[in-house]
Amino acid sequence: MGNLALVLVIAVALGFDYVNGFHDAANSIATVVSTRVLTPRKAVVWAAFFNFAAFVVFGDEVASTIANDVVVQSVLSIGVIFAGLVGAILWDLVTFWLGLPTSSSHALVGGIAGAAVAKAGFDALISSGLRTIGVFIVLSPLIGLATGLIFTLVIFWVFHRNRDVERLNRGFRHGQLVSAAAFSLGHGANDAQKTMGIILALLIASGHAASDASTPLWVVLSAHTAIALGTLTGGWRIVKTMGSRITRLTPVGGVAAESAAAATLFATSAGGIPVSTTHTITGAIVGVGAARRLSAVRWGVAGRVVWAWVLTIPGAFAVAFLTFLVVDVLS
Repeated sequence: MGNLALVLVIAVALGFDYVNGFHDAANSIATVVSTRVLTPRKAVVWAAFFNFAAFVVFGDEVASTIANDVVVQSVLSIGVIFAGLVGAILWDLVTFWLGLPTSSSHALVGGIAGAAVAKAGFDALISSGLRTIGVFIVLSPLIGLATGLIFTLVIFWVFHRNRDVERLNRGFRHGQLVSAAAFSLGHGANDAQKTMGIILALLIASGHAASDASTPLWVVLSAHTAIALGTLTGGWRIVKTMGSRITRLTPVGGVAAESAAAATLFATSAGGIPVSTTHTITGAIVGVGAARRLSAVRWGVAGRVVWAWVLTIPGAFAVAFLTFLVVDVLS
């Protein structure tokens, strides 16, 4: 019975990874679709390929952080992880239906934290790990914004003698294929690893892996496959918000936004820091718009997105908390 429950919760974890893929597909493809460099269908295939390929390039530092630095390992159980995943999945589905680009990463952290608190109180949380995640909730969009702004200004300065804007944009259409691929690689490196970390924590909690074990290859491959398949499904509601409602992007802006976000994700993934790809690319898009003029950014839409970010961790926390109480009563 225990092994069946383990298999079922691993399936739910991969289900979360799939939802993460289609919920966050907009992160990978919104700019390349809105600038008409690729059709939506070709864009999701392009993004899915590099989501999957990320496992070849990056290690499992982010997975290790999720497995060991959010909740005390002795508190983790199949029931806690199941309730945490349910909280994250439900929050993702609600915000997907509303067309809001919220963070699947922070939904997962909020969900696991909520289920752990329901079981053992707030002493179950590891304050240092949550503090680092909390700091980067604030920093990742700001870093994305600053880097997007700088990249855009550098491009404008390098090509300031080129008066033919249309010709410049045509040239950057090819460059955007590379920058979109780089961002998708960063997305796969950071986001797929969070599910890898949850499955690793589940294996440790159930006695199927040592507390200091590295992530098994089958976990790496299944997590990257799930997020790639989810990306293939696409998240068209969120694509519209990310690609056109925040600011109007050109191929030049698309290259700047994707390159800025990719650079941020590469650095944080190498450091084992789980950040929000959604926050990072949204900040970069705002930075690109602000480089032209402040009025180019639709601040009302950006404000709705920020409110969705603020509510993500407490929202997923509450759903997971209630789910664990129900599971605990029924078990």
